[in-house]
Amino acid sequence: MRAHALAADRYAAEPRAGAHKDRVWIGVDMGTSGCRAIAIDEDARVCAQARRALDPPTQPSPGHCTQNPEHWWDTLLGVLGDLKQALGGRAPVGLCLDATSSTVLLTDREGAPLGSARLYNDRSAVDEAAQVARVAPSESAARGATSSLAKVLLLYREAQPTHDVLALHQADWLLGRLCGRLGFSDWNNALKLGYDAQRLGWPDWLQEILPSGVRLPAVQAPGTIMGTLAPAIASPLGWPTSTAIHAGTTDSTAAVLAAGARRPGDAVTSLGSTLVVKILCEQPIRDSASGVYSQRYGDAWLVGGASNSGSAVLRAFFSDAEIAALSQVIDPHRPSGLDYYPLLTPGERFPHPDPEFAPRLTPRPTQPSDFLQGLLEGIANIEAEGYRRLVELGAPRPRRILTLGGGAVNPTWTRIRARILDTEVTAATQTEAAYGVAQLALENRLGMG
Repeated sequence: MRAHALAADRYAAEPRAGAHKDRVWIGVDMGTSGCRAIAIDEDARVCAQARRALDPPTQPSPGHCTQNPEHWWDTLLGVLGDLKQALGGRAPVGLCLDATSSTVLLTDREGAPLGSARLYNDRSAVDEAAQVARVAPSESAARGATSSLAKVLLLYREAQPTHDVLALHQADWLLGRLCGRLGFSDWNNALKLGYDAQRLGWPDWLQEILPSGVRLPAVQAPGTIMGTLAPAIASPLGWPTSTAIHAGTTDSTAAVLAAGARRPGDAVTSLGSTLVVKILCEQPIRDSASGVYSQRYGDAWLVGGASNSGSAVLRAFFSDAEIAALSQVIDPHRPSGLDYYPLLTPGERFPHPDPEFAPRLTPRPTQPSDFLQGLLEGIANIEAEGYRRLVELGAPRPRRILTLGGGAVNPTWTRIRARILDTEVTAATQTEAAYGVAQLALENRLGMG
């Protein structure tokens, strides 16, 4: 399959006096629909970027979602080639990559995939999830049909290998191929495979369920230098083999890094197709009953939950152009009086984990702007309820909320959210996950794992 080039953009940035003006750090965001790379200089300013689309995943039946790992690899190499052209003669010092959480594959000991990868939203591993539930603690992120662990068990059952195999996430496999060293992961990606990020090790209960032929990756802190760019990759690009390859992270964590959350109390809301709220805490918080999970984030913890509400509901009723136009006639300081819980279908994750939770979208006003305001307020109320639930569980009250996603650029929605949340609400200056992992490489340029 051929990757489709979309763009390669070059930016000019004047280096500070005395800086190594030709040195850059690269971040790559590998999603399910495309791959984006960003290069930053020593002052963390963007100097080049490139992106390519991926062919759509294969979905032969509801809940079954796969992709060819070799297509990721071909697309990644294409994006790096585009980035090289955009950079001119500037050479990378380090490279880090994020990818979707819980997208997994099995490989042989040389890294060759044993078939397709199961994507983050594949929920075919129902029987395997039941196996996991019998042994995993209630707070474990490895529980559920979409977890990495359930998918690994399913992949192993389907492949029936006669030799040992490696269980790797999307980011693990791509970074391993870049440096020629397979078998490592990071504590964010490994979380849904069962890794205990608090004790920094694989828990004993995994031995009860994991086939003896499955080899788990060695887990490092995100950003740890795991090796250098393999000669076979470096040579065609004209990049030095001294280019450091850093352990990666998940796409959502990379986006939080890009947003600039650094201190306990910093919160990040993603207003994409779904609504995700996260806050930095000094201690982990886990409450599977509320759909709350924690990820290590440097010396702190990133605690949050994800709702099924979000911009996808808005787009079910309005085009982006209609949302922009109607937002201009809404008074964000005057409540609509509507009490919506915007969902496309029954079922909610956080803050009301209930597969039968019903949408609430009536009564519907005659004026489209009033209906849109009710939807915007409804999503903001879910956001506020989410942060209240996190505070009840022990998180600090948000001192500021940085916003990612398409909703961040709607000033009317921002004012509605500020009114309902009673907290400073701003759009993040940087929103690209690729920028977040480029920063991760820059900040960890001296750390060896």
